[in-house]
Amino acid sequence: MNKKSLYVLEYDKIMQRLAEYTVTEMGHALVKKLKPRTEFIQIQTELDKTKDGADILRLKGGIPVPNIVSVAPHLKRLAIGATLNGKELAQIGKVLRFANESQRFFRALADEHVELNYLYGLNDELATLPELDRRLRISLESDGYVTDDASSLLRSLRRQIANTESAIREKLNELTRGSAAKYLSGTNVTIRNDRYVIPVRAEHRAKFGGIVHDQSSSGQTYFVEPRVVVELNDRLRQEIVAQNEEIRRILRELSELVAPYTAEIEQNAKIIGEFDLINAKAKYAKELKATEPKLSRENDIYLRQVWHPLLEPKKAVKNDLILGKDYQAMVITGPNTGGKTITLKTLGLIQMMGQAGLFIPAFENSRIGIFKEIFADIGDEQSIEQNLSTFSSHMTNIVKILRQVDKRSLVLFDELGAGTDPQEGAALAIAILDELGSKGAYVLATTHYPELKTYGFERPQTINASMEFNEETLRPTYRLLIGIPGQSNAFNISARLGLEAHIITAARDLTAKDSQDLNEMIADLVKKRRQAEEDAIELEHDLTEARKVHTELTTMYERFSAERERLLEDAKKQANELVTQAQSKADEIIKDLRELQTKAVSDVKENQLIDAKAKLNALEQPQALQKNRILRKAKKEQTLQPNDDVMVTSYGQRGVLLKKVDAHTWEVQLGILKMKLDESELEKIKVAPKKAKRAGTVLRSASKSHVSPRLDLRGKRYEEALTEVDRYIDAAILAGYPSVTIVHGKGTGALRQGITQYLNTNRAVKRFNFAAPNNGGDGATVVYFK
Repeated sequence: MNKKSLYVLEYDKIMQRLAEYTVTEMGHALVKKLKPRTEFIQIQTELDKTKDGADILRLKGGIPVPNIVSVAPHLKRLAIGATLNGKELAQIGKVLRFANESQRFFRALADEHVELNYLYGLNDELATLPELDRRLRISLESDGYVTDDASSLLRSLRRQIANTESAIREKLNELTRGSAAKYLSGTNVTIRNDRYVIPVRAEHRAKFGGIVHDQSSSGQTYFVEPRVVVELNDRLRQEIVAQNEEIRRILRELSELVAPYTAEIEQNAKIIGEFDLINAKAKYAKELKATEPKLSRENDIYLRQVWHPLLEPKKAVKNDLILGKDYQAMVITGPNTGGKTITLKTLGLIQMMGQAGLFIPAFENSRIGIFKEIFADIGDEQSIEQNLSTFSSHMTNIVKILRQVDKRSLVLFDELGAGTDPQEGAALAIAILDELGSKGAYVLATTHYPELKTYGFERPQTINASMEFNEETLRPTYRLLIGIPGQSNAFNISARLGLEAHIITAARDLTAKDSQDLNEMIADLVKKRRQAEEDAIELEHDLTEARKVHTELTTMYERFSAERERLLEDAKKQANELVTQAQSKADEIIKDLRELQTKAVSDVKENQLIDAKAKLNALEQPQALQKNRILRKAKKEQTLQPNDDVMVTSYGQRGVLLKKVDAHTWEVQLGILKMKLDESELEKIKVAPKKAKRAGTVLRSASKSHVSPRLDLRGKRYEEALTEVDRYIDAAILAGYPSVTIVHGKGTGALRQGITQYLNTNRAVKRFNFAAPNNGGDGATVVYFK
């Protein structure tokens, strides 16, 4: 894009402000090279980068780019085999460290699912050299100082130097503080020619022997290295030389380590510069309150409430600028100082900013075009040296523009045809506009000529515009009125100045009313066009949001369907497995019951039958099957409620539900007993209505029960025996026994003691005692119930 237009439209001032936000030499250099681009893909890529930078600035405060100088000169020196100094190597190390930090930064952004258009890929191009980075970090500080960790020899030499310096100072302090202090002109120990010396009065310079290294300007003081520290100073000098030699060796070694990676480091430095530029563009956009423009391949420009970027946003008047769809040329008329020129510059500068990948100072959803060239003829460029008048200088510039212009050009003319005879100037302006129109160029021109108002009506793809004028204050408002040519406002101004009304009326009658009606019609059409643009933007926003929601819902529905199918398959598989396991366990229990039936009734213990039945009842419906529609209905019928008749499966007895104690426990009335039982032990039953029983009828006779009056616990474990006693006592009470015998054997007496403790706490037990000697003695206990 031509330099003259960049200068005239003050593009360089935008770049100066942008450069203030860079922190690296590479980023600053990229700002200097930043020019408007002319291809759609290039411009969109640059805008995507700025969008990424703005998102990161909003979420994380920006990309963490450190203050880094350019390392290009260092890399060139390495390429020819030179050894870098500590500061240069430290600056290279800073570039390497940023690569690692950047990887961690963008990895964290990815983990947070932050969407970026471009910067993830740019970050992937950074080369990480962890070993080289670690070595430089250990060996050098940020200012280039070689650390003690660079080598064990360097650490040792520095320790020796410190010890030697300490010894020298100790000896010299003895001289400055002892009896010899009277020969000195001061007590400060100083250094001359890299050797420690003391200030001695001129007349006593031979008192300490040694070497005189310097003399004061007055000649009254000599700086003497006393004989007692000459040897120590010699040693210190040798140690310093050895230290410097070791430092040179370390720097040479580090330079040799860095040399093979100059290409990677150079690439990293370029990427750091680009990150810095992106950061700067994002920060500048935030300062301007700028927004991301949309690109129009058809050069359909619509700038919503745009303002000039070099003006204060709060004070600048914002205007809508429309060009390119219904008309490719706009002629702005109106008085001086009304804002015509700033409007002209605003369009040109906004286009340059957008094509350079910068956000623009306009409301969201603004559109910019893509121009190969932007030509500007603005301002008074008369030259005494070249003997050019205002008209000549403008015409010279216009001639150059006409030779280069094409359909991808935007041309900005300020006061087209000015500086010559008005009639000839107007004719030239019309001819120039016609020529530009024939070439398909996009034009924004300002003028004072009334003839150009008619031009805007008569020529296709051309529209008039003007800057608004407040008739009450007689001052411009700087608002652009598209479709309305500028008016002189002579009638209104004359009336305010006191001209009689009949004169103004006569003057109005002499003017054509058709032109004013046409102005109003065009203004109405432009207003409707703007409203249509706003409606289209709002509808596009709503459509985008709707599509986004639709996409999300479609994705979620697909995931839901897939998950539902998977869960159904898993449930079917699990249900089949549970049914198979239940059938297998039921078969085993039935087999055990059949074996018990084959035995004599007296040989089968009641608790064995109870345990077997409890096992069968434990094979309850698996949870996976509970979702089956058929089983769900059956389960609903089995839902327990207070006052329901139930079968206590663990005891084989009927009872009545009293109340629900907790989520899975009920209080059940079993005859004269109230027991707390788990739901798994209860089975809802339907009891047919019965006639009232005679008084004294027991719940269940002992003859019909299968509970033995004798419980044998010999050979049982302690816990198992007590559990069985608890169940047995309940079953015996339900069977109506007045007393039972519990055989526990003698043994160690632990089981007998445990049973005794249990019987003492059972409220249903009236009393108990050991059996008769011929019936087991103290190896059995007889229990009597209330």
